[in-house]
Amino acid sequence: MTQLPSIAQIGEPILRQKAQAITDIRQPEIRELIELLTKRAIASKGVGIAAPQIFQSVRLFIISSHPSDRYPQAPMMKPIAMINPRILSHGTETIKDWEGCLSIPDTRGLVSRYRSIEVEYTTKDGILRQEVLTDFVARIFQHELDHLNGILFIDHVPNREDLHTEAALLHKSKLRRGET
Repeated sequence: MTQLPSIAQIGEPILRQKAQAITDIRQPEIRELIELLTKRAIASKGVGIAAPQIFQSVRLFIISSHPSDRYPQAPMMKPIAMINPRILSHGTETIKDWEGCLSIPDTRGLVSRYRSIEVEYTTKDGILRQEVLTDFVARIFQHELDHLNGILFIDHVPNREDLHTEAALLHKSKLRRGET
């Protein structure tokens, strides 16, 4: 059984590098990387993970949306590998919501993202796809695409008062509900 790769943590130089395009998706290394990313996302209970997060500077990420304690309204979808992804266009409406990251544990921030985006990517089977993503899945795509460009979600939080630990957010949530 292949051991799961560790996740690069904030401060690792690879998280600030622009990832390289994948020129040949048929390489066995790419197939193996897709499998490792998928397994790592599932094991970490993440909704997405990018190759640079496991120390591979290539333009590939996995979106694996599912409901969780943090994202109870998230849609359920099978993990999807997106190779050389890009945004073709976006709507004008933005939504500010909480984000976290496997590379920045226990930290959440309010990030503004486009609500609707038209994207293009190559599937693991070599098919070029274009589709419109909205709401939570559009947020995941934008977050993971940022990783491929050396950007972290905290870079989108201009007001540092909008950065919190998981424990602080849980405490605030309980206070709002009248719990102690």
